[in-house]
Amino acid sequence: MTRSSVLNHRWARALSLSAAASLALAVTAYPRGLMHDGIALDHSLLSLLMWGMSAGFVHGVGFDPDNRWLRLLLGPLVAWPLLLLGWGLFVRNYLS
Repeated sequence: MTRSSVLNHRWARALSLSAAASLALAVTAYPRGLMHDGIALDHSLLSLLMWGMSAGFVHGVGFDPDNRWLRLLLGPLVAWPLLLLGWGLFVRNYLS
């Protein structure tokens, strides 16, 4: 299996979709989870988290853009690290 076929496998798409949907649900249901000591998250960092969720949804539903730059920017290699960052921030701020 080539690298691109591994990332387009059913389990990889399910992982992207479930991570993006669960983070979106967590942020919507408890937005204070992104605050640290009463200080809101920086807008540039929040934009990165939204990009990660968007890329996770795009990859998760199986859409593959024709444009190679969009395929890269909305693919799992970008989505997964940003989703991990989002979950890490959410859990860190929620537990503190």
